[in-house]
Amino acid sequence: MTWPTQLAERWPEMWPELWLGTLDTVYMVLWAAVMGVVFGLPIGVLLVTTERGGLTAAPVLRTVLGAIVNIGRSLPFIVLMVAVLSLTRLITGTTLGPTAAIVPLSIGAIPFFARLVETSLREVDREVVEAAHAMGTGKLAIVGKVLLPEALPGLIAGLVMTVVTLVSYSAMAGAIGGGGLGDIAIREGYQGFDDYYLWATVICLVAIVQLAQTIGDLLVRRLTHR
Repeated sequence: MTWPTQLAERWPEMWPELWLGTLDTVYMVLWAAVMGVVFGLPIGVLLVTTERGGLTAAPVLRTVLGAIVNIGRSLPFIVLMVAVLSLTRLITGTTLGPTAAIVPLSIGAIPFFARLVETSLREVDREVVEAAHAMGTGKLAIVGKVLLPEALPGLIAGLVMTVVTLVSYSAMAGAIGGGGLGDIAIREGYQGFDDYYLWATVICLVAIVQLAQTIGDLLVRRLTHR
């Protein structure tokens, strides 16, 4: 009997646990992505608007924000998870489970998405911004009605990239009891010496990534050709 056939035969037996793990993974990733947008978007906007020659130039603030973002992005996620265990316990009351994993996932997502927002905003044609400024548009209105709408396809692409990265982070979260598909892969696959569980979790993770990427690509194409 071939390996794919054996995996197919084991699938009904593994599926209930894989389904719950998939739901936990999606739960962690979506909440972390929301936190990444809520906090990362304004940070990314500030990184652009506070630079020299920006709408509200404040080089010192820009340097501090840039340093914080760089520190957040330079930490390996597995190290970040351990480093913020106390904060995770303070916020969620525990360090185990999907809800607890949302804290380090969010902290990892915020600087990642902020830097992608900064990149997307830099691609906006400066002449469009200068034209809005020349017409007397306020700085806040330029950000809300010019910069962000013009950069929307890039922002959506950045959000998709963040979600895909969070899926891989969530799998690592299983190493220290974060739940989800990563936990199943380690507990049933690695510790239980069951390769079929390992490959089944990989298939589920790839399916989540593929679905997120497909939806994101459709949105980007629609916004680009509007």
